[in-house]
Amino acid sequence: MEKEQILIRISGKDRIGLTADVMAILAKYDAQILDIGQADIHSTLSLGILIRIDDAVSGQVMKELLFKTTELGVTIGFEPISDEDYEAWAGRQGRNRYILTAIGRSLSAEQIHAASQVIASHGLNIDAIKRLTGRMSIMHPERNVRACVEFSIRGTLEDKAAFQKELMALSADSGMDFSFQKDDMYRRMRRLICFDMDSTLIQAECIDELARRHGVYDQVAAITARAMRGEIDFKESFTERVALLKGLDVSVMQDIADHLPITEGTDRLMSVLKTCGYKIAILSGGFTFFGEYLQRRYGIDYVYANELEVDENGKLTGRYVGEIVDGRRKADLLKLIAQTEKVNLAQTIAVGDGANDLPMLLEAGLGIAFHAKPRVKESARQSLSTIGLDGVLYFLGFKDSHLGDQGKL
Repeated sequence: MEKEQILIRISGKDRIGLTADVMAILAKYDAQILDIGQADIHSTLSLGILIRIDDAVSGQVMKELLFKTTELGVTIGFEPISDEDYEAWAGRQGRNRYILTAIGRSLSAEQIHAASQVIASHGLNIDAIKRLTGRMSIMHPERNVRACVEFSIRGTLEDKAAFQKELMALSADSGMDFSFQKDDMYRRMRRLICFDMDSTLIQAECIDELARRHGVYDQVAAITARAMRGEIDFKESFTERVALLKGLDVSVMQDIADHLPITEGTDRLMSVLKTCGYKIAILSGGFTFFGEYLQRRYGIDYVYANELEVDENGKLTGRYVGEIVDGRRKADLLKLIAQTEKVNLAQTIAVGDGANDLPMLLEAGLGIAFHAKPRVKESARQSLSTIGLDGVLYFLGFKDSHLGDQGKL
């Protein structure tokens, strides 16, 4: 008996049991399901089913489906698919699949148009689009703090660097952030996340806060500026700045810690990561005192930062203890922790804002420049600047609807 392929398209107002009713008819005639997809937008159903069935019964199947969908108040359409067309389509599946995540405080048609144009201009096809954030409130716009959609795309990307450069340019122009990732098993199985601390987990630079308390902020800022201009490296600038803190009472550090401005979204992000079993590390060019304070607050697994030397009178000596945690050290620590936890580097995430974070951002499977300096944003593969730190969750594929109470603002 000959077989044929039929593509069935059903649309209309969704209702409980509709898919079951349709499948009951297909099951009655022993139809093979080659592909199926369903979406629901504002209670409006779009259901596609590709079946393979004996051609002797296909007419009866379509007749029964037409009667049933008329009864249910939805529309149905049928399209025959040749063996050749099916084989060509099937051969394209599973190859070169990517996920593009777009995030903003809100998303407009203009922004989605611009993103989809970039996708199309590189010969990529959008297979599916889904919203990761909860639905916005029209009556309470103050609650509309973030919007995120995820594009599932397919095709052969000839110039990935050019594609990402266009996305970064679009991000700067449109107030929208992007994450572009290969859709593979590693993206779905991230296990270790490493954070910078100053200006990432907290909205402060701890050495600046210490300098202010000690009355040497201007001198410290001048050294920082020299380092930013490339006149001195991180280690030299760090040594000079720490020396200026000599004589500061260590009790000041606790007062600063008690008043640290935590970055928007950090509480929510940490709660979800811990619940889902991620290992979390702080890799900071700042100070262990503040890193350990955050470790206690959030249950962080690892803290590597710089230790300030304290004398017997409880005063800072102006020196540090041990090896400085600079950019190269951060990347090495990420690899070391991954090895300790038996995690593939492709399963790691790094988040930071400064130039000394770039080595670990580029080393990690997913490196995210968070509210970063322009040079860092240009060099990183992913960037998050429009919303809080919990935006990282959407880059990992989380949906608000999956997070329960943790998904609430």
